[in-house]
Amino acid sequence: MAEPVENGKQNIYDLSKDALTGLITGWGYPRYRADQLWTWLYRNKATSFDEMHTLPRDLRARLEAELRLGSLEVVREVRSSDGETKKFALRLADGQVIETVLMRYEGVRRTACISSQAGCAMGCVFCATGQMGFARHLSAGEIVEQALTVARDLEAQGERLSNVVMMGMGEPFHNYDNVLEAVRRLMDEDGLNIGQRHITVSTVGLVPAIRRFADEGLQVRLAISLHAATDEERSALLPVNRRYPIKDLIDAVQYYIERTNRRVTFEWTLIAYQNDTPEEAHKLGRLLQGMLVHVNVIPLNPTEGYSGAPSDPARVQQFVRIVEGYGVPTTVRIRRGIDVNAGCGQLSTAIQRGR
Repeated sequence: MAEPVENGKQNIYDLSKDALTGLITGWGYPRYRADQLWTWLYRNKATSFDEMHTLPRDLRARLEAELRLGSLEVVREVRSSDGETKKFALRLADGQVIETVLMRYEGVRRTACISSQAGCAMGCVFCATGQMGFARHLSAGEIVEQALTVARDLEAQGERLSNVVMMGMGEPFHNYDNVLEAVRRLMDEDGLNIGQRHITVSTVGLVPAIRRFADEGLQVRLAISLHAATDEERSALLPVNRRYPIKDLIDAVQYYIERTNRRVTFEWTLIAYQNDTPEEAHKLGRLLQGMLVHVNVIPLNPTEGYSGAPSDPARVQQFVRIVEGYGVPTTVRIRRGIDVNAGCGQLSTAIQRGR
């Protein structure tokens, strides 16, 4: 897919380091000017070409004339009542709206939850993004630019972006190449310099992509959206399971663990009286027993398009105790930003409906 172009100008963030170097040297400038430009983009997080004062004036003028410095427009910012979550609605050059979330945790952990697609083709029934359908893939630049947006916001308050999770809108492995390029850009020591183990990529379970990701030689964290432990139940929640059933998914996860020696996280959204019962907890424990995995459970974040309700605290704790009884480490993830529609796709949907 061609990278988005607006008014004849390409977004500079869509250029890899090699492509940017080729462009600058092709214009007749020495290679170190490309290195300086890269530093301005990703380490200094410049918001205009004019502020890149170490670059020659004529180079800055040409950059301004031929390239765009970013393509995301912040159209809404909302902050949770506790101040720990901030959600950005970002308009792309073609008018699509995506979401990025800043989450503050105890200590210095500051996490950006970023999107990989506008909309999503996976159709998970309880997800607001899945309910809106698929619009398009995001470019690598549009993915990275979300992290830069959060990083600038944090730096204005004397803080630093420490973690990135690709758990926003879209299925990251459906946009594999652009996501992988974005991950490498996030890791770049000359740029944002986010440690590999501080980056998480989440997937609903695209089996071939999990196996491919295992062979990339990365130490990035992998999270799997599971939500049910039998094919019948999972297919009802996640249509992708009809193509990649649980046995194939578990085999791919085992392959990933063997190749990377990294623990894999399984995500489980707890839906009251549907997948939060003791019976379901036993099924999950038996499925994952003995694997190098961790389970994150989180009560459902309600959406308009799904009638399910979140589990109450007592049922959550009962579920956790049963799963842990199988030797599977399990934690409860706190629901964040409920009062600001922080669930994937909720704010974007509200904006598109004129709210």
